[in-house]
Amino acid sequence: TTGSLAAAALPLSAVAAPARSAELLLQRSVKPVVIADYSGYEFTNSGKENAVARAFRLITEGTDVLDALIAGVNIPELDPLETGIGFGALPNADGVIELDASCMHGPLKRAGAVASLQGVRTPSLVARAVMDYTDHHLLVGEGAQRFARHMGFTVEDDLHTENSRRLFLEWKRRADPEHYLDPKGESRKAVPKHEKDPGPDAFARQQRGLDAGKSMVRDGLIREGSFWGTINCDGIGPNGDICGVTTTSGLAWKIPGRTGDSPILGAGLYVDNEVGAAGSTGRGEANLYNLSSFLIVESMRRGLPPKDAGMEALRRIRANTVEKRLLNARGLPNCNNRSFALNKRGEYAGVAMYRAGETNCAV
Repeated sequence: TTGSLAAAALPLSAVAAPARSAELLLQRSVKPVVIADYSGYEFTNSGKENAVARAFRLITEGTDVLDALIAGVNIPELDPLETGIGFGALPNADGVIELDASCMHGPLKRAGAVASLQGVRTPSLVARAVMDYTDHHLLVGEGAQRFARHMGFTVEDDLHTENSRRLFLEWKRRADPEHYLDPKGESRKAVPKHEKDPGPDAFARQQRGLDAGKSMVRDGLIREGSFWGTINCDGIGPNGDICGVTTTSGLAWKIPGRTGDSPILGAGLYVDNEVGAAGSTGRGEANLYNLSSFLIVESMRRGLPPKDAGMEALRRIRANTVEKRLLNARGLPNCNNRSFALNKRGEYAGVAMYRAGETNCAV
């Protein structure tokens, strides 16, 4: 990060570096650092700052680290061009936008999260309210929405933009071409079933929906990052305080009520103020099964630098991904999960399963 507070996009690591021996994490001060996935660099909501730049500026001005990080991710949450987070995000299979978020405050050792929240553009702020005003760590669904309304958040009937609705209808046409027709298509003819159509059962419908979404990524209609959703943003202040936040709309066109890793402590986010912070994006089920963020922090506790700790989580995902439906032609995971890590010394890293799609992180 430069003195002008301009966030830089740095390459993600795809190979591990040699591990270092454990070092005592005692220090009087540290250079402030904010790290996020590429959404933290790319989106400004028509303003002059992106998420990382705003969070870094606020931290250096003395704002609480978590408050600064949440203020940062509010930018992409509110940006209608970011279709993987907040307002105007890609909806579930019923066309409803459901949002998840979590936050952790390292020095206070507190956390809050929401899942399947409808109608609130900034779920990260609701997660913070759960942390501040309740004895709980996670509220979901109608209960989370009711809590948000009680706390004074604006609850809207519909978070769609014209763009997110258009993309949803395109997905419906691809997932169910016999019933959802292309209004501009030739004679509006229904597309016949493919000879390899998986059939009418529930799993087959899910598979058709997933394949339709991936085809939209291949055709350039949506970004890979928007298909899986999510921004993770972690930071350390000059006094060594560490916090983190993750917010998402989850997997595009998911089964209604599906919750991924983002609101689950240890999966999509984990912070230990004595060690560091980590967050993960990509296929949420992989991060949930392997508790990727917790694993990264625990690996840093054992002395691994952030890059090696992140690579350890990716290796764990690869080892535990064995179902054929989850593997590519080479027998490797067909998801490009990414993780971001920051330790008590202010060292940081972003890692990815493959050098493909989003290959930069924001610092």
